[in-house]
Order: sequence, then C-alpha cells, then structure tokens
Amino acid sequence: MKQWVKEAVSVDSLRSLHDQFGIDYIKATLLSRRGVSEKEQLKYFLETDLSFLHNPFLFDDMESFVMRVLEAKREGEKVRIFGDRDVDGITSTSLLVEFLTSQGIETSWRLPQGDEPYGLTSLGIDEAHSEDVTLIITVDCGISNIDEVEYASSLGIDVLITDHHLAGEYVPDAHSIIDPKIEECNYPFTHLAGCGVVAKVIWALGFGLSDAFQEEVLLIHTCPGNSEKGKETFIIEAVKMRNLIETERMVEEVVPGALAVSQSRIIKFLNCNLPIFALDVEVENRILHAAFLSKVDIHLIELRPLFIKTIPQVGEKSLFALSQMSKSVKYSAKMSELDVLISLFSTHVIRLIPYLRDEYHTIFDLVALGTIADLMPMADENRIMVKHGLNLLTSGNRKSLIPLLTHQNLLGKRLSTTDVGWQITPIINASGRMGTPEVALIMLLSTNYDEASLATTELLKLNSARQKEGEKSWNKILPKAKKSCDDFDNKFLMVEDKEVNRGLTGIMASRLLKQFKVPSMVIAYIDESRITGSLRSPTYFNIRDFLSDYGDLFLDYGGHRCAGGFSMEIKNLPLLKERMKETIAALNAIEEVEERVTIDLELPPHYLSPKIIEIVELIEPYGEGNPPIHFMISKAIIEEMKVLQNNKSTGANHVKLTLSYGSYKWPAL
Repeated sequence: MKQWVKEAVSVDSLRSLHDQFGIDYIKATLLSRRGVSEKEQLKYFLETDLSFLHNPFLFDDMESFVMRVLEAKREGEKVRIFGDRDVDGITSTSLLVEFLTSQGIETSWRLPQGDEPYGLTSLGIDEAHSEDVTLIITVDCGISNIDEVEYASSLGIDVLITDHHLAGEYVPDAHSIIDPKIEECNYPFTHLAGCGVVAKVIWALGFGLSDAFQEEVLLIHTCPGNSEKGKETFIIEAVKMRNLIETERMVEEVVPGALAVSQSRIIKFLNCNLPIFALDVEVENRILHAAFLSKVDIHLIELRPLFIKTIPQVGEKSLFALSQMSKSVKYSAKMSELDVLISLFSTHVIRLIPYLRDEYHTIFDLVALGTIADLMPMADENRIMVKHGLNLLTSGNRKSLIPLLTHQNLLGKRLSTTDVGWQITPIINASGRMGTPEVALIMLLSTNYDEASLATTELLKLNSARQKEGEKSWNKILPKAKKSCDDFDNKFLMVEDKEVNRGLTGIMASRLLKQFKVPSMVIAYIDESRITGSLRSPTYFNIRDFLSDYGDLFLDYGGHRCAGGFSMEIKNLPLLKERMKETIAALNAIEEVEERVTIDLELPPHYLSPKIIEIVELIEPYGEGNPPIHFMISKAIIEEMKVLQNNKSTGANHVKLTLSYGSYKWPAL
C-alpha cells in the first residue's frame, strides 16, 4: 500500500510568489511544495532565455583552455578528442569535433572500442603521438587519468580535460581542467553533464575568437546618495571586467567638496589605462563634478548609441527606468543599477559576436540528449539548456537525427524528456554498449541524409542485438540477484557473470534496482584478468562515497550519487566481497523507501481543464530532482471502464477508464 503524502506549504511563501511574480496560487503551491521558493531557483522555472546561463569564464581554467586551443588553430596543430562510449560522451565528442572542424582546426576523435577501458589510455596516446597529434582534449572523461596525462606530457602532447565526474584525492597535471565538480574551479553549478561542460567550452571558444576575448574594461555609474539637505552625498560605483566577468568593484560615497580628486579611492581605481564606459556620459560627468566640486579628468565612452544598435529597447531610457524593466533585477535581492549596466553591456558584446548571436543556440539538441541520458538534475541552467534542446529536436533542426526521429515516429512531435529518455537515447547508447560507439558518432556527425540514414540503420540493428542480449542476460542473473539480496539481508545485491556483456551492466543494474529497490551491482568480465562493474541505487545511498571506500582495489572508478562504475583486477574481487559484506552489514535496513508518493497538487473540479497544460509546461522539463507532477482528484465519477488484456499468459494488467470531473471527461489508464 503506497503512502500518499501532501506536504504543508507556507502561506507567506505563496503570497510572496503571487505578489512578486504574478504566479497564481495553484502554481505557487506546486512550486513551493517542490521547494522552489528562492528567487534564484525560480528564475530557471520562469525564464528560458540563454542570457540566464552562467558565464563559462567563471571556470578558473577557462581562459587558459581557450588560449591553448587558439594557439593550436594559429599553429596548425592536430587535435584529438577523447570521449566516452555512452550518450553523454558521444554527444560531447560530436559537439566539440563539429565546432573545432568548423573553425578550420584539424580535429580527429577516439572513443573506447570493444572492451577498452573508460577514459584516456596509453594506447590511445601512443596512437595520437604516432599521428603527430600535439593537443588532446578529453570530453566526459579524464579527471581520473593522472598517469596517462603525465605520459602524454612526456611525449610532448598537451592535455585539456573537460569532465563532470568527481575527482579523487589528486587531479591530473593537465594544461587546463574544466570540471564543475572540482572545488577550486569556482563555477556556481556543479551538476552539468559532460555535454553541458562542452557547451560551456564551445561558448568560451566562440567568445575567444572575437576581439572581446581577454579585453579588460571599466563601467561606471553615479547617483545621488543621501538627499537630506545639508548632508547630501553622491555614490560612485565602478567595476572592472575581463571576458564579461567582474574581477573587481569599487564603491565610494562622496560628500561634495570633502575630498580632492587626488584623494578619491575610486578615481585611483579608474586611473588604470582601461577604457571606461558609461550610460549617459553627460549626466555622469555632471554628477562627478558636483561630487568633487571640480572637473574630473577621466574619459568616459558613451554606451547609449552602441546599445541602441544591439538592444533597441534601451532607447532613451535612464538606467533607473531600465532597472525597473529588467528581468534579472526581480530575481536578485541586491542587484544595483550598476549590475543592470553590467548585464546590458554583456548582452551588447555577445550580440556583436556572430557565432554566439546566430549559431551557438543550435548545439542544445545534443546537450539535451546527453543531459537527459546521464540523469543530471533538472535544475538551474540544465533546465534552460534542455528546454532549448527539446525545442530543437521537435523542429528537426539537426538533419543527422531526422532518420532516427522518423523511425521512432517522433519527427514533428512536441518532444518531452520521457520521449528522449525512452525512445532516443537508449538507441544511441546501444552503440557503445555493443562495443562500437563510433556508429552513433558517425550518425551524429553526418552531413547529409543518406549518410545519416545508413548509420541509423546500423544503429537500430545494434539496438535490436542489445535488447536480445539484455533479455538473455537478465534471465541468467535474476536468480543470482534474488539469492544475493537475501544474503545481504535485503540491503544490497551484487551479481557477477562471465556471459554478461560489459556494455549491459548499467541496464541490468537499473532493472535490478527497480525490481528489488536496493542498491544493485552487476559485474562483467573484460578479459581473463580484469572485470568491470556498474551500480545503481536509490537516493538514500551515495554510490560515489561507497566506491571511494574501495578505491585502493580499483583500476579506476567514478560516478554520481545514484549511478557509478569501476574496473578492477579479478584477483581483488574476493577482497572486495569480503570488505563489502562488513560495510553492508553495518547499514540500517531501509524499509519501503519507494512506497511514499508525494502529491504535488489536489485539484478542485473547476481547475481540471485543458489549461492544466500551463502547469505542466511550468514544471517541465522533468528529470532527476524534478519528477512528473502528481495531481490528486477526489470524487471523480467513473463513466466507463474497460479491462485490457496484454496477452493470454499475463492476463488483465490494465484498466482503461473514462472519468468525469468538473466540466470535462478524461481518459485514464
């Protein structure tokens, strides 16, 4: 029996959402019940514009990353992309290969073949070296390849790492590392997929190809402070920016005539031989003169005519008036007029860069595929990127995907994360699971329909083979799983089998988790000396922490809270089992974890209408941390009921209903 739970909500929170953002109380209740009450969180439910994405140069190593790629372009170097065999790795590889090639950089790629291990390998490095590659870029891997990066360096090959997995105690000594899960990276959102990280890199590279890259500028804004007669003051704010990132800020409140210009901290801050921009220079100079009772010898560059060309809605409006119109302001508790000026200046610069203005948005279809497939939290900027990606997939923007979408009867349909997660990404994933990830990559990189169609046909064959092999493996491991679950007192299960394809361990672990509702490990054999394992778990069990306890036994390992994997020498398997028994025995049994059903909204009859789609669209895209909405209705009338029989062996599994509720009739299953 499932327990239906409807969390209490704060009336003050509902009122705040309604008053500040005009959200009706039903939607406000839903958002509040899901813990979305802070302005910063709400932004990613209400906004879809790409301008709300974080600036990629917030990554500490991003500038050095871009400089090294620009050097490779300038010097005509050969670049090789190392990716992973799953959907995230394949889409990441496709995106970066496509971009670098479009910029005239000689770019090749490599994915793990057959039973090759995950990540950068010495074999792959040797191949690159023999082909005169001087720059390797990893995507969706690399953060654990300390020895391999050192080896590449010894051969004169620089390595740039883009990854999203957790690092171990040490990180590779790579030229640059872009990984949001490294504490020192300073990026504000840690849950990007590998393809999300690549999307950040591509934006930064697009910016890096412009004159704005590494440009340092100052912005200034002045306004009255204290207006009490006889105690008047002026506030002067200035900010220094590099790559559209604030690097330093100065604020000074000045009593008219109390300071000589030479004594002002902010004037010294401005005197650094950088261009100084302002909106309404004449007004700014007048206020500066009033503050210091003398002319201030600084040259201000007028922004208004520049803004009018790229942001026409600026018009002749004051910065105060623009701040009242700004969407960014309403999502910030302390956004000043200077912050509005920063936002406008950034928008202006980005709109001057052709790639970022006209082409960058087209990459998000593949970003959506990788983000959904890798089960990333559907929060923060992931929501905006996936929303854009789903729209692109719906429109058939990427020609190489049209044969697959057509085969799945999805072309032209408004796609959801469920469509992608059930009907698209498993097929792409089949390529890697069957040891030939290049088939999916060739499909994505196809530039004409015929080439894409041939690759899609091959991909569908691989998926069919994967399904047959998966059922065979499932039937073989299921009895072992039942026994293991009993052995671990229903807290955990682990199965191993030499006949399970190593590419199917993740699928098998997911199915075991669904059936037994305990953390599940499936181990397959790579060769006579090595094994590989995949784990899947409920949210209460942290796989990354669990694996780290046995890191000394593994060749490599990695993952997230609820999904992970490892490879290991077979000789260490008995010790792993022995130590795991001790760990699992110490765990408290978790009872009925999956039996709790959270109700998002109880709908009164008059509210259940076709307009309910507005609520659904507010919460979509669904995904990790943001499951489909659970609506509850009471006292609906069953108008019609039909028993559906799936087949003779299983009997009646479903009932089809027609429900009458309010002014409408609704089909139900």
